[in-house]
Amino acid sequence: MKRSLLDLDINELKEELLKIENNKFRYKQVYSWLQKGASFDEMTNIPKSLVEILKDNYSTGHAGIHTKLVSEIDGTIKYIFELHDGVLVEGVLMPYDYGNTFCMSTQAGCSMACAFCSSALDGKTRDLTDGDMLAQIIAVTKDAGGERPVNNIVMMGSGEPFDNYENTVRFLRRINSENSLNIGFRSISLSTCGLVEKMDRFTEENIPVTMCISLHGGNDETRQKIMPIANKYAIAQTIDAARRYFNKTGRRIIIEYVLIDGVNDDRKNAEDLAKAIKGLNCNVNIIRLNEGREGFSPSSRNKTAEFIKALSENKVKAILRRNMGSDVNGACGQLRHNIIGED
Repeated sequence: MKRSLLDLDINELKEELLKIENNKFRYKQVYSWLQKGASFDEMTNIPKSLVEILKDNYSTGHAGIHTKLVSEIDGTIKYIFELHDGVLVEGVLMPYDYGNTFCMSTQAGCSMACAFCSSALDGKTRDLTDGDMLAQIIAVTKDAGGERPVNNIVMMGSGEPFDNYENTVRFLRRINSENSLNIGFRSISLSTCGLVEKMDRFTEENIPVTMCISLHGGNDETRQKIMPIANKYAIAQTIDAARRYFNKTGRRIIIEYVLIDGVNDDRKNAEDLAKAIKGLNCNVNIIRLNEGREGFSPSSRNKTAEFIKALSENKVKAILRRNMGSDVNGACGQLRHNIIGED
C-alpha cells in the first residue's frame, strides 16, 4: 500500500521530499496543497516530474465522500468517508447559531463494547492515523467549497480516542498548528469512557481541550451492566482523574449521561451521580438514548425531566442536550463504520 503523505507532519514531509528532490522549499508547497484537499494533479505549482513520482509512490491520504445525508429536521449533515485504504468511517456536521460543530471518528468501529452504542456492533476494524482524522475535516471543508465550515470539533464519533492515544495526540497538535487548520484547543472536545491511565498521561500533554467523560451510570453496579470499562475502573477513579485534568488545565469537565429506560434513569442513579461528582468543576449533559441498539429504549420525556430535577435538587447543573441528525442516523450513539443495510 502506498504511504499516505497526510500522515506526515510538516517536518516529516520535508525529510521525505528531500529524498526525492534537493529542494528545501518544495515541502511547504506540497503540505499547503494537502491541507486544501488537493489531488496530486491539482498541485499546479509542483513540477510535473515530481507529481508523477508522488503519484507512483504515495497517496495523498485524503478521504473521499462515499455518502452524504442531510437531515430534513435540522440540517445536520452525516458523512460516510472512504479513507485511502477503502475503510469507511462516519462524521457529522451540526449547524448551531454560534457556528458549525463537526463530530469526528478516531477509530473505525470501537472495541469498548458499550451495550447501547451502535459503534461497537462490529468491533474495531483499525485505529485511525492522525492523517485519517485530519482527512475527515479536510473533506468537509472541501465539500463546503473551501470555506471554513468547521468552527468546533468534538471527538465523539466512532472509537475511543484514548484507545488510540498516540494518533489522537498527534492529530490534536497538528490541527492546532498554524501550518495546518489552526483550530484552537478550546474549540475541541474529547470524549472518553474513562481510561484512567491514559487520562492522567493526557493531563501532562499540556493540551487544554474540553474533556468529556462518558459516565452513563450513577454507580458502579449500573455502569458495569452497560459499559465493560466499568469493570476495570470504578467511577471514583475516573472522576479523580478528571479532577486532576481540571486542576492542571483549568478546563471544566463535561459529564455525559445517556438516559436508558429502566437501566440508569431512576432517582437513585441521579442521587448517586450527584455524590460521585461532588466537588468536581463540571456540567452534566443529559442525552436521551437514540434508537440504534436492540434491547434498549430512550427514557420517556417525563422520566428525563424527573432525572434532571433530581440532579438539580442535589445542586448539580444539568442540561438536556439537543438531539440532532437522528433521521439520518447521525445522532449520538448511532455512528458505525459500516453502512447500515450493507453489513
